[in-house]
Amino acid sequence: MVDELRRRPRLLAVVLLVAASAAWGSTFVVMKDAVAHAPVAEFLAWRFLLASALLVVLRPRALARLGWGGWARGVALGSVLAAAYLVQTYGLERTSAAISGFLTGLQVVFTPLLAWALLRHRPGPRTWTSTATATAGLAVITLRGFSVGAGEMLTIACAALFALQIVGVGRWVSAGHAYGLATVQLLVVGTISLAVQSPRGAALPASAGEWWAVAVTAVAATAFAFVVQSWAQSHLSATVASIIFTLEPVFAATFAAAAGEAIGWPVLLGGGLVVASMLILGLGPFDRTARHSTVALPVLPPAVIEETFASSMVDDAAVV
Repeated sequence: MVDELRRRPRLLAVVLLVAASAAWGSTFVVMKDAVAHAPVAEFLAWRFLLASALLVVLRPRALARLGWGGWARGVALGSVLAAAYLVQTYGLERTSAAISGFLTGLQVVFTPLLAWALLRHRPGPRTWTSTATATAGLAVITLRGFSVGAGEMLTIACAALFALQIVGVGRWVSAGHAYGLATVQLLVVGTISLAVQSPRGAALPASAGEWWAVAVTAVAATAFAFVVQSWAQSHLSATVASIIFTLEPVFAATFAAAAGEAIGWPVLLGGGLVVASMLILGLGPFDRTARHSTVALPVLPPAVIEETFASSMVDDAAVV
């Protein structure tokens, strides 16, 4: 199996992106507890700074090999990613977590549109079918009523920013520079988050539990996941990557169920649709825009996942 993956880097890229989505989904409980005791920007700052420091220690020469052009691209992508996280946070203050979760997931729609507009990569019918199926799955999992206001508009902007980062990574990344590009992005996100929090007072994690939350999310959901994203997007299109990332709430539900929570029918049906969207993509060869198109890898805020699964996993009609 290992030899087969080495011979087929695009298959390996899919496997690794699924693993990254699982990493995000598995950490929501840890993050939920952490941000209950610390401001979101402060938690993001230490999480991303620790992740970037870890990557630098492991491969210090990767940054030097990027060159000025690679650094400039990493700073640009990191700035977009930081803006996406912060806009998402401000939007979440003005709308429900479930609505925020769905609208953030719309990056799966924005990604092929931006790849088409910016890179002239026109998606085919199978890509649009898969995108629509994934979007429907997210809607079933998250939505319990909907209205449009300031919070919703901010969250839609956040989804567009996440999609722009995905498209940018796909356009600029190469397999040889994926590690360095990811490191610069994480460093920029951590620095900007720290700058945003500093006027209100940024403090180090105050307890062993908070440090543990920062360390776990920094290693699994940040350092590992973003390096995986950068490398995998040198082999897959942006659209394929964004659809794979919609597995995050499915994995979150799976891990929650393993922890003893009941899963309601919305999660089962919505998760089935998300998985079906990947099967639709798998019915034929992957999108041939693999080299220059492209999530963030968006990670849903803990409040989003908490409210989403609180409303759909624990109720009288829930099934185990």
